[in-house]
Amino acid sequence: MANGRFGQSRIGWEFFGSELKRCREAAGLTQQELGRRVICSGSYIGQFETAMRKPQLDVAQRIDVELGTGGFLGRMCKELIDSSPYADCFAEAAYLEGMAATIREYAPTFVPGVLQTAAYGRAVFLGGFPFIPEDDIQARVAARLERARILDHPTEPLWWAILDESVIRRKTGGAAAMHEQLMHIASLVRRRRIGVQVVPFEAGHPVVEGTLSLMTFEEAPPLAYTEGHRTGALLDDPAMVARCVRSYDLARAVALPPAQSLSLIESVAEEYAHECNA
Repeated sequence: MANGRFGQSRIGWEFFGSELKRCREAAGLTQQELGRRVICSGSYIGQFETAMRKPQLDVAQRIDVELGTGGFLGRMCKELIDSSPYADCFAEAAYLEGMAATIREYAPTFVPGVLQTAAYGRAVFLGGFPFIPEDDIQARVAARLERARILDHPTEPLWWAILDESVIRRKTGGAAAMHEQLMHIASLVRRRRIGVQVVPFEAGHPVVEGTLSLMTFEEAPPLAYTEGHRTGALLDDPAMVARCVRSYDLARAVALPPAQSLSLIESVAEEYAHECNA
């Protein structure tokens, strides 16, 4: 986990962490002592110093005050945050994806970003941002495809998704784009790179509200990320994460088994192919 597997370089955050540690030790404070002063745990300070996690800007600014660093850490933190290609609400979650040992996602509306093809991703962005310049659309699609590099490694992370049936039935980008997208997912499943299950319409009302991602790490506690319309929240409170895990397990309990899910995905892909050839 020393090096991120995709996306934004971790060198900047590693430097931030090393400078934080240098300044803290120069001030004669332990991680626990600094944590108490800036209203976070000492373990968080340790994770900031090892670039396991990124501090929020207000936390970095409070650290500056306590360490007397003249705003240095806050300015560095802001520059690193601003350099992220992702929306503010997702930037830290995207960063942590690259270090996760396991990732489990529940997708009620769209194919998870890591699995999206260029055509499908473009259609998603155009639907949500129909009036932004073409260069911005292309940059967003490129960033999303960069995230997909997380699957370049043959086994890490262990990645599992639960898709609502509406995800594969909604004709995002048209029949051709959907055929390509679903065949891409099927290919990853058949290569045993990912696991996918589909919650069928017959299961009734979804048991999870909104997008949910669960991440575990080799050297840090598990996290959950939830997302709604233009909002997202990274959850690290153990009780909250446990509740998210229970919700995910309920969704998995009503989902089709993996083999049936794959058959359904490929069957719907063929329906799109016939539509393209009609």
